[in-house]
Amino acid sequence: MLQPLTIVLLAGCAVLGLLAAHHLLRRRLVDDPLILVGAGLELALLVQLVVGLAKSGAIADGAERATFIAYLFTVLLVVPASVVIAVKEKTQWAMAVVLGGALVVAILVARLQQVWSLNV
Repeated sequence: MLQPLTIVLLAGCAVLGLLAAHHLLRRRLVDDPLILVGAGLELALLVQLVVGLAKSGAIADGAERATFIAYLFTVLLVVPASVVIAVKEKTQWAMAVVLGGALVVAILVARLQQVWSLNV
């Protein structure tokens, strides 16, 4: 995988998480900046999907390759799901869902990097 892309993704997760934590503490609901940060993170995750699929042939072990590809597709679902839940949920806890989603994406991105570095 591309190390700079991983760093950008982790930084995007941090920005989304900090923004969600700020909204949670201020008891604010979803607004445009939060959705825009989520959309930017999702675009970076799509780039990661394309790069990861293109380079997944370098992983020799079939089970590890399958795990890697599953993580690539799974991480794409987290941000949109958490933002949709946050839009539907009209309480302050909607931001806790987005904060949790940002944390999950960061963990999955780190795990993708780990699987990649152990097998290539």
